[in-house]
Amino acid sequence: MQFELAKWDVSHIPSLAENANDARIGRFLRDSFPYPYTAGAAKNFIDAVLNTPCEIFRAIVSEGAAVGGISVTRGRDVYRRSAEIGYWLAPAYWGRGIMTEAVRRICAYTFAETDIVRIYAEVFSPNTASQRVLEKCGFGKEGVKRRSVFKNGEFFDSVVYALLKPEEQAN
Repeated sequence: MQFELAKWDVSHIPSLAENANDARIGRFLRDSFPYPYTAGAAKNFIDAVLNTPCEIFRAIVSEGAAVGGISVTRGRDVYRRSAEIGYWLAPAYWGRGIMTEAVRRICAYTFAETDIVRIYAEVFSPNTASQRVLEKCGFGKEGVKRRSVFKNGEFFDSVVYALLKPEEQAN
């Protein structure tokens, strides 16, 4: 399936609200990802993204609609050359290889266009699909943080994955 990684824009508000409004999406995301996902939540998110130009936030756009999102957020202080990747995709688009390709693209872009040398993710342990995406993209499993997540009344382990910039590209 064809898709592009596009900078978020106010024109994405209706499709973002529609495609993010599924309880299955937020099940393995931080509580800051709301459900129900309203047009107001979409507007607030896009306004926030447009006001943080130093971070990498992209819409996953298929046939003109925002069907997912992906971001790479730089760390602070001594972690400033590391960044956390996060992503989601509407369930209607699951299982098509979209997220694997989106992760590949944004990691390549991040390494080529910034001084970041490490991109990491912390995945809730039951989210095996997300773990497979990262593994297909070359991320290595670094460890497990036991009972580090409390979501919807349950504790989960989080699995830490990382991808390093190739040595020949590192500054």
